Parts: sequence; structure tokens; C-alpha cells
Amino acid sequence: MKLWDKGISIDKKIEQFTVGNDREIDIHIAKYDVIASRAHAIMLQKIGILSEIELEKLLSGLQVLANQIEDGTFVIDAQFEDVHSKIEFELTKALGDVGKKIHTARSRNDQVLVALHLYFKEELAVVKSKAKTLFDTLLKQAETYKDKVLPGYTHLQVAMPSSFGLWFSAYAELMIDDVFLLDAAIKTVDQNPLGSAAGYGSSFPIDRDVTTQEMDFATMKYNVVAAQMGRGKNERTIAAALGSLANTLARFAMDTCLYMSQNFGFISFPDELTTGSSIMPHKKNPDVFELIRGKCNKIQALQGEMILITNNLPSGYHRDFQLLKENIIAAFEEMKDILDIFNYSIEQIIVKDIDINDDKYKYLFTVDNINTLVVEGQTFREAYQKIGGQVQDGTYIPDTSKKHTHAGSIHNLCLDKIRDKFPG
Repeated sequence: MKLWDKGISIDKKIEQFTVGNDREIDIHIAKYDVIASRAHAIMLQKIGILSEIELEKLLSGLQVLANQIEDGTFVIDAQFEDVHSKIEFELTKALGDVGKKIHTARSRNDQVLVALHLYFKEELAVVKSKAKTLFDTLLKQAETYKDKVLPGYTHLQVAMPSSFGLWFSAYAELMIDDVFLLDAAIKTVDQNPLGSAAGYGSSFPIDRDVTTQEMDFATMKYNVVAAQMGRGKNERTIAAALGSLANTLARFAMDTCLYMSQNFGFISFPDELTTGSSIMPHKKNPDVFELIRGKCNKIQALQGEMILITNNLPSGYHRDFQLLKENIIAAFEEMKDILDIFNYSIEQIIVKDIDINDDKYKYLFTVDNINTLVVEGQTFREAYQKIGGQVQDGTYIPDTSKKHTHAGSIHNLCLDKIRDKFPG
């Protein structure tokens, strides 16, 4: 069944190419098409297109479909082009001519657009919630290990003293910036596009305020052309937000892989969380974090894909937009899994004791020692040259007693301040 069927057979090769795998992908938005159809039916009754009895029948039929979607028995058969044609077919089969009325005053463009808005809005909220869970875990670990010294590096060279508290809370605070972008994406999609029809509105006296309220959108996308042009722009915005979060997680995963290696040896994980080698019995491989890193880099590439598909398209609908759904939906599924497994793993991290007296960390405190001389009255350049000279002639003896007291430093993590920054 095709919503645009005019009784003319279409070439099977053309049909297969144009439909693609929409049926499989559309399972993810079936729930939201039902929600939008319910709101649309209520609106049609309010403007006199449907009677109260017809509305009751449609709402009952839509609830049956919603239940099927919820329990996993809803299937988009091969005879259907997409979820929209499947839903209309089922309503017509159950209700007769009443079912045929559900498409009045809307277009399939309309349907997929509003269903995606609802899907994006809910999925972004789920990602934000899972990000908050990981954020809380990181701050908990920062508090637990705030006094555990960790060498800090620049250019992968030993640089200055850090701590596990500083490391964990650094990534926690970076995630706040990512959540700002998730919130911006939520605000972008929290606008009702239903009523734009094929992109230019309808001559029916539809009431878009009704559907906006019924679907709990914050506002509507008023201009009908702007509503349709949101297709693609929404996906680019979401890809940017997911990519930002993916960047933070990928870097954290890289740190974890590095710190697990024997040359660093700062952390470990229970054997059950690592994998071995088929020929090297000593191996404990950080496969989880390597896969997180790779999957996150894949998500970061999504924004470029969204831009290239939609860049320079003229206004109005184009079939190119169909290509956006699969990978943006896959990115949501991937990101939710990444956040879950990252949190699960970091909760079980084993932080090792690091011997700061090891010779390779001998120069970790040179900057602190320069600063001590400056406080005692020397100029910075004099102090720098003095400590530098000691390093060169081998007479340098580190003083590890200096404390860092300013906000956000190793001995003043400001964890409560960071916790309060996370957007509600």
C-alpha cells in the first residue's frame, strides 16, 4: 500500500530503490506516528471534519496500534511502503471509511516530520538522562580518589602533578558543555511542524494550536515552509550535539586505554571487563574502551554526512531527506549503549597507587618549586633559571609539599560547584 497510489503500477526496481529499508527504520518512529495521528484526529473533530463518534473510533483504533507497538507485535509488512501507510491501512481495515479520513488535511511529509520531531525530543531526553548518570558516577569517583596523585602530561611528557579527582571531574565538567548542546537540540525540535502538509499548508481550517497542545510541544513552527525546511536542519543540529558528547567520551576512552597500558599502569579493571589474546596469555585488553572510542568517532562523522546530504537543497521537500533517518536513529541507539557501558565500566575502575618517588616523575614538581621561590621573593625568571640549572646539572631535589588552592585546582576541585552547573 502506498499513500500516493493512483492505480498505476510502478516498476519493481524503482520501487525497491526508492523505498529502501524504510520499513525497518520506521519501527523506531511508529509510536510517534500514532501519537501525532491521535492529535490530528482530535483536531479534525474540533474543526468539524470528524464527528464525535468517528473520533472515538479512530482513537480506539489508534490505541490498539499503540498497544501492538508497545508489546512488539506491530509489524510493517513488505506490502507497505512505510509506517504511515501501514497505520492508515490498519485503521481502514478496522474502521472502514472512518479510517480513510485520518489523512485529511495532512501529507506524508507532514507525518514523518512530526513523528521525527517527537522521536528526537524523547531520544535526546533519554541521552541527557544517561549522560547525567555517567556525570554523577564521575563526580563520585572524583570524590573517592581526590587525594590520589596522578602525573599530568603535556606532549605526552611528564609535566605537573594532577590527581584522579582532577581527571574524573574534568570529564564530568566537559560533559556539561555537551549537555548544553543537547538542550539546544531539544529546544530546536520542541516545535510542532504538523500542519505544514506537503510544505505549503492546507486550505482546510486546521487548528495547529490544538495539535501543539495535544502533543505537548513548547511551541509550533509557525511558517509552514520553515517547518518543512527544518528537515535536515534538525538532524544537523542533533548530529552536532551527539558529536560533541562523543568527542568527550572518545577522549576519555583514549585516556583509559593509555592509563591501562603497562608503560603507565595507573588503572585497571576486573578481569571480567577485559579480553585476552589468542596467543599471549598475559594480555588484558581494553576492548570496551577501544570500541567506545571507535563508535564515538563514527558518531562524530555523522554531522558531516548530514551536511553533505542536505547542503544547498532548495526549499521544499526532496527525497534526499529519506537518507537522513537511518544513521541518525542508529546514532541514538549507539550513544545510549555507549553511555550505559561507559558508566558500568567506570563504576568498577581500579585506581592504582603511583610511586611519585619513581625517577621518571622526578621533575613533576619543578613548576611548584619555581613558584615557591617566587613567593619567597625571587622574580619568576630568576627562579626558573635556578630550578632549570639544577635540572641540567643533576642537583634538583623535588619538594612535593606545595598545595594548589585556587578554584578548580588539584587541592580545590569544586565538585559541588560542578554538580550545580549540570542543566536541569
